[in-house]
Amino acid sequence: MAKIENEAAYGGAEEQNEYVINIGPQHPSTHGVLRLVVTLQGEIVKNVQPHVGYIHRGIEKMCESITYPQIIHLTDRMDYLSAHMNNEAVCLAVENALEMEIPDRIKVIRTLMSELTRIQSHQLFWATYGMDMGGQTCFFYGLRDREKILDIFEETTGGRMIVSYNCLGGVMYDLHPNFRKRVKDFIKYFRSIIHEYDAILTGNIIFRERTMGIGPLTLDDAVSFGVTGPSGRASGFSCDIRKHAPYSAYDRVIFNEVLLTEGDTYSRYLVRMEEMKESMNIIDQLIDNIPEGAHAVKMKPVIKLPEGEYYQRVETARGELGVFIISDGNKNPCRVKFRSPNLVNLGVLNHISKEFKIADLIAIAGSLDFVIPDIDR
Repeated sequence: MAKIENEAAYGGAEEQNEYVINIGPQHPSTHGVLRLVVTLQGEIVKNVQPHVGYIHRGIEKMCESITYPQIIHLTDRMDYLSAHMNNEAVCLAVENALEMEIPDRIKVIRTLMSELTRIQSHQLFWATYGMDMGGQTCFFYGLRDREKILDIFEETTGGRMIVSYNCLGGVMYDLHPNFRKRVKDFIKYFRSIIHEYDAILTGNIIFRERTMGIGPLTLDDAVSFGVTGPSGRASGFSCDIRKHAPYSAYDRVIFNEVLLTEGDTYSRYLVRMEEMKESMNIIDQLIDNIPEGAHAVKMKPVIKLPEGEYYQRVETARGELGVFIISDGNKNPCRVKFRSPNLVNLGVLNHISKEFKIADLIAIAGSLDFVIPDIDR
């Protein structure tokens, strides 16, 4: 801990002691290898400077030397809790560039898997966020329910978290014969017990005191910083890509974009709670209406995109993921850029944490739901 004198910042009227401490890069509440250099005056946060790059792998540069089918499965390693949706973004970018017509069956399967992915991601958010706030019971309840989705994934795809299910022109395998029944059983089960989440955490007076009014983000600031996903919608920022630029089967389902206006830490938590319910509504509309047909379109062994620039965005569990591809007509892209929701959302942390206490910083950072490998691409 380093003590520094900073008279100039306070007009030199009197000496004020500030302390600089490191939270991370191994601190459990940073949810990964993230280092926050925090300037404190007593317990009050004066500045938060994120230091990233501890697990940088150069994914964007690697994409220049591999083929388009290989790029898909490299994106698993970014936001690993949105792995299926990351894969889908690359598939859609390439398929649209090739002007491919994707059958309805594939669109519905991708959407079902995306919404199951969103639920399991928000379940893990709830489990770990409760633990950040001192409620270890949340971790056991959240993981208990998330395992049911991972079991469904494993039966169809062979994977659990990193499912690697999407491929160009479709999905790797057709749905397991048990898929429909297991998904319907899960939805029925989860609807019957999600009230436990509210009983344990949402309505807990200690949790509410620690999150309500803490770290507010205004609508204007959310737009200015480009904060998307649940964190942006908690401030009233209508930014759900599934609504504004529907892809896959989102144009054939009815669901609500969850918007709140308070913009505080508690609102960011509530949006994710409500989004799990909306995801279940989407699944309900599709699970008994999966079209017949093949699970994949036959593709050429070597994929080359026409020369040009292509962009595709999808709504992951943490916000807008954009895939920007520059093609020179070869089997490898000339340049690939990922617009990461986690990196953009991290940029607002200092702005909304100043003048709150260091214990509040943990609550605020947790409410943004970072997945660090998506920042350190």
